[in-house]
Amino acid sequence: MSGSSLRSFDYLEGLPGTVFNRLYQQPSTALAIFRRMLPHLAKSLVMAMLYISYPLPVSDLESWIRPDNRKERDHALSLLERLHVLTTVTNPGQPRTYALTNPFASSLRQALTGGGNHKSFGVPCNTPDKDLVSIPQLDEYARKQWEGVLGYMVGSTGLSIVDEGVKLSHGVKTLLQAGGLVKVRGKKVDITKEGFAFILQEVNAQVWTVLVYYLDNAEQLRMDSVDVLSFLFMLGSLELGQDYSKATLTPTQLQMLEDLGDFGIVYQSSPTSTRFYPTRLATTLTSDAGALRSASAGFDNALRSADGKGFIVIETNYRIYAYTSSQLQIAILQLFIKLKTRYPNMVAGKITRESIRRAVGMGITSEQIISFLSTHAHPQMRKNNPVLPPTVVDQIRLWQIEGERMKATVGFLFKDFVSAAEFEGPCKYAEEIGVLVWKNEARRMFFVTRHEQIAAYLRSRPKKGG
Repeated sequence: MSGSSLRSFDYLEGLPGTVFNRLYQQPSTALAIFRRMLPHLAKSLVMAMLYISYPLPVSDLESWIRPDNRKERDHALSLLERLHVLTTVTNPGQPRTYALTNPFASSLRQALTGGGNHKSFGVPCNTPDKDLVSIPQLDEYARKQWEGVLGYMVGSTGLSIVDEGVKLSHGVKTLLQAGGLVKVRGKKVDITKEGFAFILQEVNAQVWTVLVYYLDNAEQLRMDSVDVLSFLFMLGSLELGQDYSKATLTPTQLQMLEDLGDFGIVYQSSPTSTRFYPTRLATTLTSDAGALRSASAGFDNALRSADGKGFIVIETNYRIYAYTSSQLQIAILQLFIKLKTRYPNMVAGKITRESIRRAVGMGITSEQIISFLSTHAHPQMRKNNPVLPPTVVDQIRLWQIEGERMKATVGFLFKDFVSAAEFEGPCKYAEEIGVLVWKNEARRMFFVTRHEQIAAYLRSRPKKGG
């Protein structure tokens, strides 16, 4: 599952079943969940059961999957149940069965076969636009708006990098602050640890992160969160370059057009226009295609050079040379290096103890800095193994831990097992599915990042007599 899928899935997982029941009324939502949120095995199970009119016995479903793939099977079933796509049916005296939930099953069938008057995939305009907007124009608009958002976030470097034609609304700035991506002290904007992690994500994951913050604040804006989420899934199903009518949109969705336009997700010539255009940031929300990832897709990623390759060279003496003229790239580098020289197409600087400690003070971690440098290393650097000089990597870590000694991990502690045999089973299972963080066999305790599958494993074990 990609980073953007994980971000949206974490939000969806926290929703109650009644919300899913409303969401799945829309075929576009059911299709988006199926396409974007489910791994291949889960998709195969859904398609195998989609046109079965009766509940499927658990034994039959398990017979479809090889016994040595139990981990993948349990993960797929857990995912489907948490998204309220699959439900367990139990009747006294009969074997346990699985069934697809409704309206998910009926909406997905409708999305795959067509038909109906639900209008959940948008209504294309049937009259030509006097000021037709081309795909390159939409990409340029999205690029400017999104780079304006990123430029505002790294504004603590002192560089003026927001395009003069881009004006970020007060709502955008408030949302970034509410999401913990920036801290505002007077007129100064400082990027946070979460903000730098946001910068390192690919664009689609960045968009979903912002949209989840938007969803979290929907009620404060007097918006129906289900209506908001349905509209986002609908945007992901629209066609790039096609104009769509606003006549069928709800008041909540009309207000969203104004807000999403600030981020470059949709375009409308004016607030009073009767049509809108989704940009590439919108149409890739529920697909595996990159959102504006390369020049051929619309615009260059803000953190890549024009040819899509890395641009950073690092020497063992901590000197850095960045072959770029991008104000945004330079501003991000200046968060953790001391710039010394600047040329038309290159900047030179040095990683110092003070520059790393300054970055750490803003919440940026050494691992994030190392990840950024490694991800954007010049092709010549990639010929080395390892890519970055070990002396530089080790020193960056040492400068951080000068003031840090502990790392916190959010999760769940399982304890009070009666016997070693009772402890070993779930502990081993947690390790197999990749959620185990720590264990203590002597005290019969273990710590995991997720508890749902472990709890299901414990419930499924046969109970022993007293």
